[in-house]
Amino acid sequence: MDAIIIVLIILVVLVFIALIKTIQVIPQASAAIVERFGRYTRTLNAGLNIVVPFIDTIRNRVDLREQVVPFPPQPVITQDNLVVNIDTVIYYQVTDARAATYEVASYIQAIEQLTVTTLRNIIGGMDLERTLTSREEINAALRGVLDEATGKWGIRVNRVELKAIEPPTSIQDSMEKQMRADRDKRAAILQAEGVRQSAILTAEGEKQSAILRAEGESRSAALRAEGEAQAIRTVFESIHAGDPDQKLLSYQYLQMLPKIAEGDANKLWIVPSEIGDALKGLGGALDNFRPDSGGSGGNRSGAPTPPSVPKPPREQPPLDS
Repeated sequence: MDAIIIVLIILVVLVFIALIKTIQVIPQASAAIVERFGRYTRTLNAGLNIVVPFIDTIRNRVDLREQVVPFPPQPVITQDNLVVNIDTVIYYQVTDARAATYEVASYIQAIEQLTVTTLRNIIGGMDLERTLTSREEINAALRGVLDEATGKWGIRVNRVELKAIEPPTSIQDSMEKQMRADRDKRAAILQAEGVRQSAILTAEGEKQSAILRAEGESRSAALRAEGEAQAIRTVFESIHAGDPDQKLLSYQYLQMLPKIAEGDANKLWIVPSEIGDALKGLGGALDNFRPDSGGSGGNRSGAPTPPSVPKPPREQPPLDS
């Protein structure tokens, strides 16, 4: 009786194990390789799958999502014999689980070694300056070689990125000095350009100011000359309208003589020749005011005596300096 119970328990356990092995649940974005007696049978896709227990076995489970694999820095020699360390990052995706399982033993290791050798071939044909400035070109070349080689492995390389390119320390110091010198040069050029623009603007402003000042002075002179001309014209018209005689003109002429002689710098005063005619006219006017004269302008008629007329100064020789 006990033996029967033990056998039943064993049968239940075997059935339970068989059920577990029969039902296979594959997660989304995954695949499983099924072998029957060591030979590939089929690929299980995502979902619930039924296999034959103890006959069919799961050889490999493959993740079909895009994977990111960073590779350690690799020393690479450039065309100008400089060693640089380059870090790479590979973005790949398994498209055929069967090929990724049977066509290559370890596709991760194979991709890494292929990346290193391809990178050395590409960088070996470039100098350091081109290597530092041609990341897109290097990425495109790497992706083309890797995509062609990994296609038969059931793997698609989506992107290849150079994470870092580290030149030797001495080269880094030289590059920093060169960059500092370039920045100082650009700063000096910008400063000189600013000074130049400032000088140009200042000169332009002074030019415009001088032009405006000259125009203002010209207009002011024109207006002043026009005013003086108008004043002279008015005086001239007034004189002609008053019809002055020779006596009045002679008297006015004598009044202007002291003004002509004004000034401390006058060492020589020349008497004009017209002063004789003026004195004659003024003398004729004074005869009418004498007491013994029969004119109406004498003192007998009560008219005031005219002021004495100063004698005209003689021509004086120049003073010794």
